[in-house]
Amino acid sequence: MAERFAPARPLHGTLRPPPDKSISHRAALLAAMGEGRTRIVNYLEAADTHSTLAAVQTLGAKVAGTSGFRPGVELEIEGVGLRGARPAAQIDVGNAGTLLRLLPGWLAGQETGTWVLDGDESIRRRPVDRIAAPLTRMGARVSHRDGGLPPLTVEGAPLQGVDHALPVASAQVKSCLLLAGLLATGVTRVSEPAPTRDHTERMLAAAGAAVTREPGAVAVRPAERLEPGTIVVPGDLSSAAFLIAAALIVPGSRVALEGVGVNPTRTGFLHIARRMGAAIEVEAEDTGSGEPAAIVRALHSELRGTTVGADEVALAIDELPLVALLGCFAEGETVITGAEELRRKESDRIATVAAALTALGGVVEAHPDGLVVQGGRGLRGGVVEAGGDHRIAMLGAVAGLASREGAQVEGFGAAAVSYPGFERDLAALAGG
Repeated sequence: MAERFAPARPLHGTLRPPPDKSISHRAALLAAMGEGRTRIVNYLEAADTHSTLAAVQTLGAKVAGTSGFRPGVELEIEGVGLRGARPAAQIDVGNAGTLLRLLPGWLAGQETGTWVLDGDESIRRRPVDRIAAPLTRMGARVSHRDGGLPPLTVEGAPLQGVDHALPVASAQVKSCLLLAGLLATGVTRVSEPAPTRDHTERMLAAAGAAVTREPGAVAVRPAERLEPGTIVVPGDLSSAAFLIAAALIVPGSRVALEGVGVNPTRTGFLHIARRMGAAIEVEAEDTGSGEPAAIVRALHSELRGTTVGADEVALAIDELPLVALLGCFAEGETVITGAEELRRKESDRIATVAAALTALGGVVEAHPDGLVVQGGRGLRGGVVEAGGDHRIAMLGAVAGLASREGAQVEGFGAAAVSYPGFERDLAALAGG
């Protein structure tokens, strides 16, 4: 599916971005692990999160309230309890890397059962040894293909809590081990070299788990039951970031985005963009979500290049392609370093971002751990290959709006993985 995005008029208006994908995944998993019924308000209906709903149903949870791929729906999930996962299943994770890396933590501690997790071609290139190794230390029985790649087989086994230091900051690996820790004996403690998303810790604590946080680490004790109750999902900052970036680089634009989750472990992009000169305002909102939320306003800005170091990568990992895009419109050079993790996303995002922006006339160099962008030129336009990566598809669309000649995005349909209706929302801001 190819879509063309012509140079846009100024973007104006107010939108509510889709629900947060990371929190939606976790909400469905915790609801399945919980006792009784959990109500989830504003669940993201997209391809990735649909895979998570299908997975928990395969494991025995009952899901009511889904109604197609609308921006946000209200669900009720009747859980099977911490130790009640259906004991044998083939689980198709689709393109959902979060599901692939979190779910094994729960399954590994079941008393009995064997599960095989597999997915699409992109998932089969995403490493699972980073969860398999620490789970094995806990006593888990897990196996995978050579090279640490899926399919991943998990066999239920008794687990022992460990003290694990993450070699690379990863919210997904941290979350996997915390879920396993609920079913282990003793304390499971995970330390990380840099702060990462803390949605799992917040949700576990709210559901009654014994979670202890300290600088640079989080620990969990074994639990008998979880009772999530009601979970309200805020808007996804990673999705909103594409609309923010569009406003910053399309002349004359001013947009407002309501209900955006602004958890401090997710706002790295806003800090980087402001350092580049972006005019971004954040007004706190009370959404009752248990996660901080805000109205985020952005308007067209004169930007300057910046350097993003390894200490900032974890808090802006999904938005780093947009930092590179902003760099094309900024004065001077923009450098991203310490971002090797980008090579292990739905695509090798160092390579695909460099290829996409270069195809549109940008001057971008790919390095082993990041990108160097020469700014001051803007973008001419051209053809972008999304390569099955939803963020590259949306990057191409935003770049096309701000380019001189427009962009054709091949494989734009991948955007539905996280943001169904993205093209519609862009058109609404552009006045149709």
